[in-house]
Amino acid sequence: MTALDWVLVVAIVVLGALVVAGLVVGARALRQMQSDRADAQEREDQAVGAAQAKVADANAKAASVRAEAAAAKAEAAAARAEARRVLEAAHSEADTILEHAHRQAEADAEQVRAAARRSGEREVALLNATVKEQSAEVERRAARIDERERLHGDEVERLVERERRLVAQDADLAVRENALTAKEAALAGVEEEKRRELERIAKLTAEAARAELVENIEAQAKREAAIMVRDIENEAKSTAENRARRIVVDAIQRIASEQTAESVVSVLHLPSDEMKGRIIGREGRNIRAFESVTGVNLIIDDTPEAVLLSCFDPVRREVGRLTLEKLVLDGRIHPHRIEEVYDSAKNEVEVLCDRAAEEALVDVGITDIHPELAKLLGRLRYRTSYGQNVLKHLVETAHIAGIMAAELGLDVPSMKRAAFLHDIGKALTHEVEGSHALIGADLARKYGESEDVVHAIEAHHNEVPPQTIEAVLTQAADACSGGRPGARRESLEAYVKRLERIEEIAAGKTGVEKVFAMQAGREIRVMVRPEDIDDIGAAVLARDVAKQIEEELTYPGQIRVTVVRESRVTELAR
Repeated sequence: MTALDWVLVVAIVVLGALVVAGLVVGARALRQMQSDRADAQEREDQAVGAAQAKVADANAKAASVRAEAAAAKAEAAAARAEARRVLEAAHSEADTILEHAHRQAEADAEQVRAAARRSGEREVALLNATVKEQSAEVERRAARIDERERLHGDEVERLVERERRLVAQDADLAVRENALTAKEAALAGVEEEKRRELERIAKLTAEAARAELVENIEAQAKREAAIMVRDIENEAKSTAENRARRIVVDAIQRIASEQTAESVVSVLHLPSDEMKGRIIGREGRNIRAFESVTGVNLIIDDTPEAVLLSCFDPVRREVGRLTLEKLVLDGRIHPHRIEEVYDSAKNEVEVLCDRAAEEALVDVGITDIHPELAKLLGRLRYRTSYGQNVLKHLVETAHIAGIMAAELGLDVPSMKRAAFLHDIGKALTHEVEGSHALIGADLARKYGESEDVVHAIEAHHNEVPPQTIEAVLTQAADACSGGRPGARRESLEAYVKRLERIEEIAAGKTGVEKVFAMQAGREIRVMVRPEDIDDIGAAVLARDVAKQIEEELTYPGQIRVTVVRESRVTELAR
């Protein structure tokens, strides 16, 4: 069957479905008319029943009222006539509805047939258009296939021609290869004959001559390389020493900050000696309350118009000094007033510390730092090391390190940051056990500083071996700031005595052979005789020396005790 036949079959099926639908609609209309007729019959039956009821009523009343009998009969006759008229009207209406339903069903069926006819015509037209398009597409594909076959034929012809040329070239190359092979064989014979002649004349084989030549060239190259390495090393040492000396001297000369000698005692001048009694109070209650609240010892002696405040914590001592100064100016001195003024002075010192930290950061050029580190830096405003203010020492060290980094072409901000924070641990040395370098490194790592800065802090006293250029320059800048003339108050005599005492303590132990005090007294290296002291004895000796140094000497930071036990075995070969 063709596509047109299928379309006709589909159209016939659709038309039949529409006819069936029309019949269903007609059946529904017929059922509706039957229902209406049943309703009319029911109304008629009701009317008849009503008439019969009236007739019975009239018959009942006829016995008593003769005069109304005729009227009742007339009324009954009229009721029958009305009932017959209503019945006839119902029959007529039912016939009219049924006829209208038939006509409506025929009209709907005609519309369905017309719609089916139009739909079938459209489908046929669409199928014809599709068939035409497919035919055109088949023709186009056939044309493309013909074109491709023509092109393939041309390509095959070209390949055949190329293959013929390649065969000819292969034959030519084979002839040339044979000729080259013959020439190479002839040249190999000539070379072999020439080599034998040279070996006969030189009385050396080719391998021996090559080895001798390589050996001579190698010896000459090694000698020249050694001379060049020596010259480069000498030049590098000379240049490095001169440049390092110039950088350090230039950095120290450019940094000339003033130093203030401070101690653990502060002096407060009084307006009169009568104020001493008011400070002491009745039975000493004011001075006891002052020392209890501030944690600062108050020394009142015969010094005219002056009292001394003693405390090893410089921040606490400054808070106590401000507290006493405000109490003296106010004149009201009693325990409750001491507590109030102490709180006010404590807040004032904190503000001064924060302001000092901000000024130091601005001076160094550091803007992004954790607030807790800035607060700790402010506490160093009242901290000294051998009379040198620690906060000023940090600023000076940062400037020296920055100058060195600029001369060496390094990252100046990073270098200044590492040098500025290298003694931050001193702000907590009274609160946390351990070296201030390791404490400062932990603080820097906790508050987000980079690993280069952390390593420079922890390595500036060799608690950790320095691994970066930042760590080495931080050590150098720290030494320049602390070691320059006038920076620290410790005299040469006290320094030498401390080193001598350290060496005496270690040398006085049994089994000690040599003692060396290194790194300005920060490390002591003890050489022992291995036959007198074993490994366990070396550990005990290191602990005893460290304990005795702690008990007898006063020194900043910490001192490392290293015991070296070396075993040597010598044998002579005769």
